[in-house]
Amino acid sequence: MNKGLIHIYCGNGKGKTTASIGLCVRAAGSGLRVLVARFLKNNKSGELSILNQIPNVFIMPFDKDYGFTFKMSEETKKEAKIAYTNLLIDSFEKANTEEYDLLIMDEIIATNNHGFVDDELLLGLLRNRHPGLEVVMTGRNPSDALIELADYVSEIKKIKHPFDMGIPARKGIEI
Repeated sequence: MNKGLIHIYCGNGKGKTTASIGLCVRAAGSGLRVLVARFLKNNKSGELSILNQIPNVFIMPFDKDYGFTFKMSEETKKEAKIAYTNLLIDSFEKANTEEYDLLIMDEIIATNNHGFVDDELLLGLLRNRHPGLEVVMTGRNPSDALIELADYVSEIKKIKHPFDMGIPARKGIEI
């Protein structure tokens, strides 16, 4: 891979993270080095335990769980903005200096939409990454600027979801 491309998995349907993890497994299985950064999520997702066992996959450490954005106080939002901005910068620094092949930023789009990372910072980091770095971003409602910069944009559309019928997220399926 001489030129890394930018992927966006967006939409209101289930499967954005699942698609990015599928690409992670494919890349690692082909000998590529993969860096995964998770935004707005806790460490209880089922994919983490198996990803930690795959050679060539490194998950950026992030132990703080700020909870749902709509439940955050203003103080918590300020703290989250600093933490998520640092995670973003650290992810690109690690990916660039250690020459990873694939950087997955799960829920970075939502993080950006909620103002926890600055648009220009994110766009600048994407534009200035090392030339071979492939980047995957997930989340709903990417900005026009992100869509324009991306090489792939895949929208996952919800037709029907059990949550709408009162069925909560289930371990191993949604979490």
